[in-house]
Amino acid sequence: MASAAEQLAANMNFGAFAKATELKRRIWFTLGALIVYRLGTYIPIPGIDPLVLEEVMQAQGGGLLGVLNMFSGGALGRMTIFALNIMPYISAAIIMQLLTAVSPTLEALKKEGESGRKKINQYTRYGTVLLATVQAYGLAIGLEGLQGSTGSAVSDPGLFFRATTVITVVGGTIFLMWLGEQITSRGVGNGISLIIFAGIVAELPRALVGTLELGRTGAISTLFIIIMLVMAIAVVTFIVFMERAQRRLIVQYPKRQAGNRMFGGESSHLPLKLNTAGVIPAIFASSLLLLPTTLIGFSGGDGPDWVQFIAGQLQHGQILFMAVYAALIIFFCFFYTAIVFNPEETADNLRKYGGFLPGIRPGRNTADYLDFVLTRLTAVGALYLAAVCLMPEVLLAEFALPFYFGGTSLLIVVVVTMDTVAQIQSHLLAHQYEGLIKKAKLRGRRG
Repeated sequence: MASAAEQLAANMNFGAFAKATELKRRIWFTLGALIVYRLGTYIPIPGIDPLVLEEVMQAQGGGLLGVLNMFSGGALGRMTIFALNIMPYISAAIIMQLLTAVSPTLEALKKEGESGRKKINQYTRYGTVLLATVQAYGLAIGLEGLQGSTGSAVSDPGLFFRATTVITVVGGTIFLMWLGEQITSRGVGNGISLIIFAGIVAELPRALVGTLELGRTGAISTLFIIIMLVMAIAVVTFIVFMERAQRRLIVQYPKRQAGNRMFGGESSHLPLKLNTAGVIPAIFASSLLLLPTTLIGFSGGDGPDWVQFIAGQLQHGQILFMAVYAALIIFFCFFYTAIVFNPEETADNLRKYGGFLPGIRPGRNTADYLDFVLTRLTAVGALYLAAVCLMPEVLLAEFALPFYFGGTSLLIVVVVTMDTVAQIQSHLLAHQYEGLIKKAKLRGRRG
């Protein structure tokens, strides 16, 4: 009986999808935008020797550089116009959200509605250009310091190369920022998350081939490869389970009489997700870890001893890297949850519509109870995110495996996929409602 019902629902969804022209247009637009992004990851920055760059990336790709290269879809390793990817925009968004939480002016601007949101987005764009310029200049200096067995990675270092690199890379970042906004408004899903998702998925085949090659040469055993793939499937299952987990609070509505009829008296649920922040903390933490790399890039590889010490500690398997990464993930879990869910506002809305939590007085007591429950849920969700993201560190320390099998990449791929599928389903549901409304209007006119 259950399988028949599921098959019927699938057939209805397929039929609705075939008729949903607006949804198909959005999906084609999203796919086209992601193809443009992937093409841009193969347009190189002028003046760089690709052979020397490949040699350096093979030697240093196992560290934080490999993580950043993963998020850029290989663009950083090839030093293309999208080398910084969308990370400066994410860093600027983090800074603006922090400033909004501490600045009364920005907080008042946020409460102005759509006009205030547009102004904050404009400030975020300005911050993106500033951060991208600083990071691109550090990248140019770092490239000039790269040396391979056949010489320098930059054929003609100097002011002209630095200016060309800054203009090219900053222009690429601005284009990706615009492309992500277009996907969000005219496509399906969150544009920024989908760009990172596309980069990770595009590098998965190469990582899989690299792992199989390690097994063929005997560097790792076939049994270990099988165990690793089983672990990846188990991690995906665990992520899906945790992302769907939620605490449902019963909301009761009192009965009221209108004329001779009684209304209300029903109950509903207020769902609180275990991981309200989603994949944002992992992306934010990875983005902030780019800043020390930028500072190290300014030294050109010949900086003070303390800079070299930090560079050595920010490698996979090092205690400092894992501690900073876990602390940033936990912090952003609580920070982002506090931004997207306001217990006081939710309590006021419940009281406005006559709803209440059984056993909890409306108003301040409801807000305190929601904050108490949400804090406990966020604590569990933060530990879950930190555990998933740090899980590959042992494998990377013991075995030279590609980072793309890591928890962070799997987390981003699974969560972004779930969010995109949920948006597609909401579009299908809206299309079905529109069809029912049109049919009802036609019947009303005939009657």
